[in-house]
Amino acid sequence: MDTKTIQIQVTSEAAQAYESASQEERRKLDALLSLKLSEVKRGRRSLEAIMSEISRKAQERGMTPEILESILNERE
Repeated sequence: MDTKTIQIQVTSEAAQAYESASQEERRKLDALLSLKLSEVKRGRRSLEAIMSEISRKAQERGMTPEILESILNERE
């Protein structure tokens, strides 16, 4: 697979979570983001629709802003 490095703007919490992730976790996050961005390019769904679905599924599974904050801060 042909790859290319890009820069994206994320929240400081997201950056910290990524930077503190293991190489294996980073590889998985990179693959997930690549798939989602490719899906947007193919016109299947907008990025906003994908993000809304991810948010909805997380909330259905019990994710709250407090839990997310706790997860992002647990590596500190």
